Amino acid sequence: MHSEEEIRILKKRKFDDYKYSPPVDDTMEIDASSLSLKPTKYQMEVFEAAKKGNTIAHSEIGAENSLIAVMLIEEIAKSVKLSGRKRLIIFLAPTVGLVHQNFMVMKFSTELQVDAYHGSRGIDLWNGKSWESEIDKNDVMVMTPQILLDALRKAFLKFEMICLLVLDECHHTKGNHPYAKLIKEFYHNSEVKPKVFGMTGSPEIKKGISSAGGFEKCISKLEAILESQIYSNKIRAEQKSVIPSTTELYRFYDPAVCSNPVLKRKLESTWLKFNSSLGALEASLSDSFRDTDDKQVSLGSRMSSIHQMILFCIDDLGLICALEAVKILTEKSPDVNKDCEFSVNSSLQLKNYLEEVLQLVKEHLPQGHESLSDVGCDHSQMVSTGLISPKLHELIRIFNSFSEAQPILCLVYVDRIIKAKAIERVLKKMTYLSHLSASHLTGNNGSVNALTTKLEEDALESFCSGKVNLLFTTDVEGIHVPNRSTMIYFDLPTTGRSYVQLKGQACQNYFQHVMMLERGNLKQRAQVFNNKQSEYCMLNTVLRIEEDAAVFKPCDTKGNAIAVDATTASVKEEDASILKPCNKDMNAYTVDDASFLKPCNKDLNTDAVDVTGSSVREAVATKKNKVSSTGAYTRRLSLLGGYISKDVKTDAYMINYLVFIRTTKRKELHGTTCTRALSGTWGKEIDNAAFFAYKLDFVCNIPDQQYSSFIFLIESKLEDDVANLEVDLYLVNKFVKSSVSSCGQVHLNAEQVRKSMCFQEFFFNGLFGKLFVRSGSKKGREFLLQADVLLWSPSNMYLLLPLEFANTPSRELWKIDWAGIDSCVSEVDFLKKNAWLSAEQSGNVIRSSKNGGVVGSDLNCAGNIRFANRSVPITNTKDMVVMSVHTGRFYTVLKVLVDTSAESSFDGDSDEAPSNYSSFIDYFQKKYGISLVHPEQPLLLMKQSHKAHNLLVNFKEGFSSKKKKETKSKKLDRKPYELVRIPPELLVAVDVRLSVLKSMYLLPSVVHRLETLMLASQLRDEIKSHCGNFQISSSLILEALTTTKYNSSFSMERLELLGDSVLKYVLSCHLFFKYPDKHEGQLSECRTQAVRNSTLHKFGTDKKIQGYIRDSPFDPLRWTAPGQQSIQFFPCEHGVDTPEVPLDSKFVTEDPKIKIGKCCDMGHRWMGSKTISDCVEALIGAYYIGGGLMASIQLMKWFGMDVEVQPLLLDEAIKKASLHSYNPKDIESEILEAKLEYKFLVKGLLVEAITHASDGQVEDRGYSYERLEFLGDSVLDILITVYLYQSHTDIDPGELTDLRSASVNNENFAQAAVRRKLHLHLKHCPGLLSNQITEYASFVSGLCSNTYTPQAAKCPKALGDLVESIAGAILVDSRLNLDEVWRVFKPILSPIVTPDKLELPPLRELILLCDSLGFFIKESCLTRGETVFAELSVQLEDTRLSGEGFGQNRKIAKGNAAFQLLKDLEGRGFSLRKQNQDPAVDSSSMDSVEACPEALSVVPSFKKQKTCDFQTTTNTSSANGVSELNILAVKPINRNKGGPRIALYDVCRRTQWPLPKFETAEEKSRSPIEFTDGLEKRQGFSSFVSEITLTIPDRCTVVVNGQARPDKKSSLDSGCLMMLYELEQRGFLTIEKS
Repeated sequence: MHSEEEIRILKKRKFDDYKYSPPVDDTMEIDASSLSLKPTKYQMEVFEAAKKGNTIAHSEIGAENSLIAVMLIEEIAKSVKLSGRKRLIIFLAPTVGLVHQNFMVMKFSTELQVDAYHGSRGIDLWNGKSWESEIDKNDVMVMTPQILLDALRKAFLKFEMICLLVLDECHHTKGNHPYAKLIKEFYHNSEVKPKVFGMTGSPEIKKGISSAGGFEKCISKLEAILESQIYSNKIRAEQKSVIPSTTELYRFYDPAVCSNPVLKRKLESTWLKFNSSLGALEASLSDSFRDTDDKQVSLGSRMSSIHQMILFCIDDLGLICALEAVKILTEKSPDVNKDCEFSVNSSLQLKNYLEEVLQLVKEHLPQGHESLSDVGCDHSQMVSTGLISPKLHELIRIFNSFSEAQPILCLVYVDRIIKAKAIERVLKKMTYLSHLSASHLTGNNGSVNALTTKLEEDALESFCSGKVNLLFTTDVEGIHVPNRSTMIYFDLPTTGRSYVQLKGQACQNYFQHVMMLERGNLKQRAQVFNNKQSEYCMLNTVLRIEEDAAVFKPCDTKGNAIAVDATTASVKEEDASILKPCNKDMNAYTVDDASFLKPCNKDLNTDAVDVTGSSVREAVATKKNKVSSTGAYTRRLSLLGGYISKDVKTDAYMINYLVFIRTTKRKELHGTTCTRALSGTWGKEIDNAAFFAYKLDFVCNIPDQQYSSFIFLIESKLEDDVANLEVDLYLVNKFVKSSVSSCGQVHLNAEQVRKSMCFQEFFFNGLFGKLFVRSGSKKGREFLLQADVLLWSPSNMYLLLPLEFANTPSRELWKIDWAGIDSCVSEVDFLKKNAWLSAEQSGNVIRSSKNGGVVGSDLNCAGNIRFANRSVPITNTKDMVVMSVHTGRFYTVLKVLVDTSAESSFDGDSDEAPSNYSSFIDYFQKKYGISLVHPEQPLLLMKQSHKAHNLLVNFKEGFSSKKKKETKSKKLDRKPYELVRIPPELLVAVDVRLSVLKSMYLLPSVVHRLETLMLASQLRDEIKSHCGNFQISSSLILEALTTTKYNSSFSMERLELLGDSVLKYVLSCHLFFKYPDKHEGQLSECRTQAVRNSTLHKFGTDKKIQGYIRDSPFDPLRWTAPGQQSIQFFPCEHGVDTPEVPLDSKFVTEDPKIKIGKCCDMGHRWMGSKTISDCVEALIGAYYIGGGLMASIQLMKWFGMDVEVQPLLLDEAIKKASLHSYNPKDIESEILEAKLEYKFLVKGLLVEAITHASDGQVEDRGYSYERLEFLGDSVLDILITVYLYQSHTDIDPGELTDLRSASVNNENFAQAAVRRKLHLHLKHCPGLLSNQITEYASFVSGLCSNTYTPQAAKCPKALGDLVESIAGAILVDSRLNLDEVWRVFKPILSPIVTPDKLELPPLRELILLCDSLGFFIKESCLTRGETVFAELSVQLEDTRLSGEGFGQNRKIAKGNAAFQLLKDLEGRGFSLRKQNQDPAVDSSSMDSVEACPEALSVVPSFKKQKTCDFQTTTNTSSANGVSELNILAVKPINRNKGGPRIALYDVCRRTQWPLPKFETAEEKSRSPIEFTDGLEKRQGFSSFVSEITLTIPDRCTVVVNGQARPDKKSSLDSGCLMMLYELEQRGFLTIEKS
């Protein structure tokens, strides 16, 4: 032990005498060797860097980083003391153990006032005064990040007071970790930022990364979020001399010889028994105990986890340790909530399970197994019987080798907490290891088995002081291990990060590093290799990034050039992008303008982007390795920033945006823009309220179907194209055309507004919501319009009122149906006054005659029906609208059932299931507690109201009539089961016409379409305020805002295709004229960067386009009218309190489980990132269609794009071309002009257009056609796209894309050049190009237009370029006259392909054909020399067809093989063209598709389709004729929804069996049917049964029926499951056990 004087001297060191010391106290022994450790050169370098700026210190050795932190803290503390201001130094550590450890280091290494803060000190209860006291008395505060975060959020501590922020294990700064929240919420938003010093042993953020690219991405993200530069130890020699390397040893153990199979089977049986018992316990609960579901799932999951733990201990440790593990788990049984019966019973089940398991393990232990603790016991015998595992035996041998005279400290790494506890208990029973004391740590683990903070501190302190020799731990992050220790890897670390952290503890004097490996286990050997490789890769990546930080430096060469150290090259000003130093003292560069990096101001503003910073390196990291030349690299770097925005920010979201925007898997959370036109202020002052009126008329295609007109009253005036429109509505067997027309203004007095609001509340809640709600203050229910519920919102204020019937609809002559509205108001008042209809009724109050609620003086008159509110003559009941008092639903009376009464049998003759009620009297008494007063009245047969449906989509489209006829459905007539019989006294008569009720069902769809058009008009107004008044229709803008997920008849895809071409053309013109000295490659690079999705995404989000996008189908169940209470609740779980979601990286994900388009009640929804960029292109296309090229250009400017084409630049380009040498007597130019039928005004443009770069005079002339070819490419693209868009309005976007791809390509242009003999005018050098052109011209001359030629001649790119360059030349010569260019080129390019003549590539056509037929393709390729041979085969129901082909590569070979196979299929009557025309063929494919919608969704198109590749085997037929060697092994079937369908699909794919066919029958019943699926029980009124037919080629046809299920998809799953079991029984496959 050191004396007090030695410790005092140690504490009072000077700055120059820094020596690292581990945490000590009066009871600890200080290791003298550690005190001699002085700062290394690396530590001094990092310390100097940390004084200048934010730094991350990366070292495997925690002591190295701690010493740097101590040095930096004392240096900063000196500056603070001199300044005279109170500033704080905050030291953060992610765990309480690390807080305590770092506190001890700071306490004994500095003279500063230091204190530690964590939750166990009761800090959560501190107030402002408590914090003020702590701040005043301390210089350094060591705490967990959550403590600091809470203090800052509660304003107990100001972030500006912090001068230094030290983050231990800073690689945790990610996701929702408190480190990340602290940095994002306070550091990034603070004007006065503290210095940041991060410490990490492994900067890897994601687990399992082993590649340089992965490490570089992780490191760059860490640097970016901390705004720091990472440093690592470059001087390995110095490190080795100061800190000797560890002694790394390997100890091998034998594989387990006894697996205890009998015990495992018994344990499996016990687990299944108790798990089923737990499920039965849940099933016995009533529906009111839904809150117990989570408890049952939690206990079931824990029981399964315990079962796996026990099996794991048996295999890895042996029965002795398994017994101790079960005892530990039994002691840790969960607390029981005695107030909850389910909690008591379920916990008892778990306890009984553990006791039974404990008994089973004991039964399998031999007598005298306690002899393990005796000296001289036969361990080998115990290993052979499974009492201990060979692995544990080897560990005991290691411990036994430790000397008693000089005990060593040993840290043992295990991968599970239960394993650490079990081994510790067993070791304590071993008398011959009594000289060793053991304990364990659980690390930062939230498990129920984890230690408390106090116990962890005690264990760590005991180990460091030597009281404990053996410390078992599952996590060593940040733990300081004393010298002369041993580390044993009982389990291998699973990731490189864990390995680096573990090995970092080994970098001490005399430290042994023991790794335990199983003999012959290749997987473990590979893991060791991967860990070492990961460590090497990480260290080298960090060092390389340090070197890359100074890639761009001003060079000493003459002129303005930039040196690049990494390549020893320099970049001249003449290159694609110009790099200039923005400050001689700072090697930083800013991104500005479209394609240049320009110098910034000397006082670098916040918008400047440091080229050497992590954000830019992050963005270009993946591209940097691919760029060989410095010029290309710097060009890409400059363009990346220039086209995104001129105000580039380097925040976390921008970094995330730059890195991940390229992937289509990226999803972002965005809000929904509110429709301002729907808001209103008339709700406050309703007297003399003024409205704009819009009449809604409905005309049905069936003449005798009448629908009432409505008036739509809104405070805002709608645009003309919104206020006057027609909407088609698709009902089941009819079609309704609705029209909206403006009718001027209307004024309503206060009484009229009150009645209108009452009508709207009554009907919309009755039809689409609930009129009776659960009462909060008393039992029973409450009438909604009587309850204290807010039904009107200022953001959604309008009225929908019925109009009186008119024989001839007229816009001018209309009148509100006040009589019907007054009737509804009367019925509402009646319901409010009669309490028995609401709250008391559900309390089983028996109605008496005096409070029966029937009004009127003619109650006993013959021929009247007594309703709840009045009597009505029986002859007037037909088509009456009534509302039931027991359900609150609306009905339509069809007829009076004069032969029935409430005393009639409740069962009908057609019901198959017996009823639980004897009569209607019995039914209403038992179910609703209602005693009928007039049971003798006849029942009424009525049609029940139904839910609202999306009537904007014709769901029948695409289904042929023949398919409907062939569908053998046993579905009964639906109408009888939509009819109900109710006693009249339970009905309230409502005096409105049936036509009004029918129109109400149409209103949600019509008003929704109006709302979307209002939103589109709102966006148009925003654009109009900046771009001028272009007449773009709101319907066209709505189309540009609508994705295919909206399930509408229109979507943005066609406009997106057009907008892509328009954007490409405008940008090409801008770049061509703005940069006359840039060559084609540089211009193409600029254009590519400008039109990339990331750039367009940034433009779109800057203008908040995402809020307008419609990307989820209209759900009428979630649509609510003003005055209606929603019954569909989707509370927000995203942590955003505003409708708009901020652009933040925490709202970005690539999780495939996240569903796109599903909105919460706040309007937040996940959206694909690419959707935003697609919408930008679609809006450009919409403005082009609606307002021409100038409108689209103005829109691009509104987005922030620099696309101005100045006339002066055009004049300069023409002037420059006119200077090209031209011979007026050159007759060749006149011949070419005659072929083109165009006379050039500037002949130099024609000369430039036909001059190839290989021409011998190009260097003298200084030009070639390349720049014009760049421009002409976009010209022909937009011309052909516009032509196809306007010519084919009825084809889907995918086919339109195929047409454009077939028309706009180099091959098509080259053929046009040959057909018009334009290739004869190309000026180029003789040689290879001449031979290629001659060969290709001969090929085109003999080409048959309708024949696919496998061995086509290679198309010279120069021919296609020639056509494009001529198009560019004509555009410039005609001063950007696109019409003139199209006049010239339409005949040249004719015939332009049409849908009926579109020929797809053979392989794609084959895949599409097989997809539609339900066949699978098998592929086999073989390479011999330079030739690839391919074979494709398809298994039909009766035979197998194959096609062979060969070529220079796989693509050509497979295309030739597909061509042959298509010919064979066409000979058998299968072709894609016939498939699209013949509905009979289509029906079979649709039946097949219905089988596996989830599985087919992964291969719907050519891009995603994968052919099958199988190994051939020898067939050996068994007795039942099935090949034994070809029996298919199937993984355990996922029983969840869709799982069996996917499994059957996968079987068919792997075996090449045609997809099965399905027939589903539905049966309905009035009585509920109970369905049982495993432990799950459901009830429903419909029963679905699916029949599946699978044809196995050359074998048999298998037909099975599934079990009855409550929905169609579940019945399909049941049928597929039965089919799989039937195939297994017949020997076609085997299903693995789960």
